[in-house]
Amino acid sequence: MRRLVLLLFAVVLIATAQAQNKTDVSLFMRSDSLQQSEISAESGDLYNTIGHHGPAVENEWMALRIYFSDKVAIDVYSKAKPQLELKEKEWYPSAEDQKEGWGADYYKVGETLGLGGVRLWDEEKVVRLNPVSNRTARVVKEPTCSYMEMLSEDVPYKGRKIDVLVRVTAYSGERNAKVEAFALTDEPVQFVTGVNYHKGQEIYKKDGLIATWGLHPEDVAAELVELGAAIMYDPADFVKTEDDGTQFLLVSKPGKQLTTWVSSACGREAEINTMEKFIGFLEK
Repeated sequence: MRRLVLLLFAVVLIATAQAQNKTDVSLFMRSDSLQQSEISAESGDLYNTIGHHGPAVENEWMALRIYFSDKVAIDVYSKAKPQLELKEKEWYPSAEDQKEGWGADYYKVGETLGLGGVRLWDEEKVVRLNPVSNRTARVVKEPTCSYMEMLSEDVPYKGRKIDVLVRVTAYSGERNAKVEAFALTDEPVQFVTGVNYHKGQEIYKKDGLIATWGLHPEDVAAELVELGAAIMYDPADFVKTEDDGTQFLLVSKPGKQLTTWVSSACGREAEINTMEKFIGFLEK
C-alpha cells in the first residue's frame, strides 16, 4: 500500500509540473505540418522545406529557432504577452493576429550568427558548421523545461572533420535560455558566438554581458517594434571579442564545451519594454 501511495504521489507531482511547464517545442516539415521529434538531412539544408526554417523552442516571453542551413544561426520571436504560441501560430501570426496580441518575428539575422548562434574559429576567421555529411534537428519537452538541438556531422576544421552539437534550453518561469555547444572530438576547438546589431541600436557592454536595443530591419512582421537581445557569458571562457560591423563576436578558449545564456524583450511587453528596464532585468 505504501508503495502505491508513493507511486501515486510521484505521478501527481509529474502531472502538476507538466501542467505548469511554460515551455514548448516545435519541429515539422511544411509538406505535412506533422510535429516530429527529430528530422535529418544529408544535404544539411532544409531551410525552405522545414517549418519555421528549423527547430524551435519557447518560454512564455520569447521563442528561439536554429536555422536548418549552413548558418546554424539563432533567431528570436518576440511576444507581446507571456504565453505559449509556437504550436498554434507556427512563428508567423497574421497581421490581424499580431494586432490582437500575438507575437511576431521582429529580429533580423541576415548573414550573422544571430543571438548566441555557434560557429567555429580557425585562428583568425569564423568557420560555419558546413559542409556536413548530415545535419539533424531534435526537440524534447520535459516536465520543467524544453530544448532543441542541432547536430552537424563531419564539419571540416583545421585539417580534420568534427561533429558539433548545439543545444538551446528554455526553462519554465525563466526568461533567459541556455545555449550549449559541444565538440564531439578528441582534440579541443575554438568556438565563436555572440550577438548581432543594426544601425541606430543602443549597445550596452560590460564584462560578461552584451546587450542591444532598437529596431531591426525586418520585413515579415506587421509593424516595426523595438526589441532587446542579450548574451551573458563567463569572460574566463573567452580569449577576445571582435566587432565586425554587424555583430559582436566572442572567441572562446580551446575546449570541447561552451555555455552561454541569451535573453530578449520587446517594446510591446507590459513590463520590460525599454532598454533601461531590459538592462535592469539583466543585471539582477
